[in-house]
Amino acid sequence: MRYKVTFAVGLALGYVLGTRAGRERYEQLKKSARGIAQNPAVRNAAESAGQTGREYAGKALATVSHKVGDAMPASLAGRVRGLRDRAGGGAEDEWGTSNT
Repeated sequence: MRYKVTFAVGLALGYVLGTRAGRERYEQLKKSARGIAQNPAVRNAAESAGQTGREYAGKALATVSHKVGDAMPASLAGRVRGLRDRAGGGAEDEWGTSNT
């Protein structure tokens, strides 16, 4: 029972402190997060990680399809193939980052 009361008090305290920070603090945090996301170094790292992931997905498809053969569901094979095709296009993805 003591832990439930402690949890409830902590929850209430967190709510009160959070509401006191209010909309202004929320907007400040949102602006900081947007600035970090738009930083060229961060964008390049995200693009590089995405490209590497697509390369590994293509390699995994080739390895798994060779070992599993026709037992692999067509939906999975199509999804990985779609990722591989998108990687070579150089167009922007749904997050607005280019795949170059």
